[in-house]
Amino acid sequence: MIVGKIWKSFMAQLNKIANAIRGYDPVSEMRYEYDKSVEELKTGREGLAQYRALVERVGRQVADQQKHIGVLEAKVKTFLKAGDRDTAGKFAMELNRAKADLAENQKQLELHERAYENNLMKIKHAVKKLDDVKHKIAKYDADLKMSKAEAEISELAHQFDFNVTTDFGQAESIIQEKIDKNRAKVRVAADLSAEGLEDVKREMAIESTLAEDALKEFEREAGLVTPETASKPAATQQAPKQLEPLPEVGL
Repeated sequence: MIVGKIWKSFMAQLNKIANAIRGYDPVSEMRYEYDKSVEELKTGREGLAQYRALVERVGRQVADQQKHIGVLEAKVKTFLKAGDRDTAGKFAMELNRAKADLAENQKQLELHERAYENNLMKIKHAVKKLDDVKHKIAKYDADLKMSKAEAEISELAHQFDFNVTTDFGQAESIIQEKIDKNRAKVRVAADLSAEGLEDVKREMAIESTLAEDALKEFEREAGLVTPETASKPAATQQAPKQLEPLPEVGL
């Protein structure tokens, strides 16, 4: 039957979904197989609907036969009351054939109803399994993305481990060494710039003193009186010459 074939095809698709996990991109493969299974399920539901239409048609036939049997029974009774046994016998034979046909159709209707209920149960079960697969696909997709992100973060953490054994750590060590060398050069230059500074200061002080003495000497020789020469003690100046006493003249 068409429904049975559709069901087998649907179950085959579900098996493909289970095997797809081992593929290169399992989530994409599962989605693909899921979509195919959904299409198969749609076809199965359409087939089930057609089958239900057949069951309904057989059911109407049974109902019509039951009505026909009721009519035949009424005719048989009517002609018997009228004393027309020949006509009543003809309707009685037709009634027997109708009852046989009704019994056969009732059996067929029971078989069709049972087959329909079984296929309906399978379709419902398939819908539930597909819904479970849908949730599993979403979960697998989320888990794969999360695990991939965790792996990338772990790899980044390893790459940014500033250990001297890593390339990044070695580069950092080289940079630090260059910084230390540059700072050492600056320190050496600063230390060298202070060397002999005291001698320079002493020489500058001596030169300043000599210059001051020379200036004062010039002022003295030139007879220039300045506050600096005025405050100088007179020991270095020449003492004024005293006049000799006049001789006594006798009167």
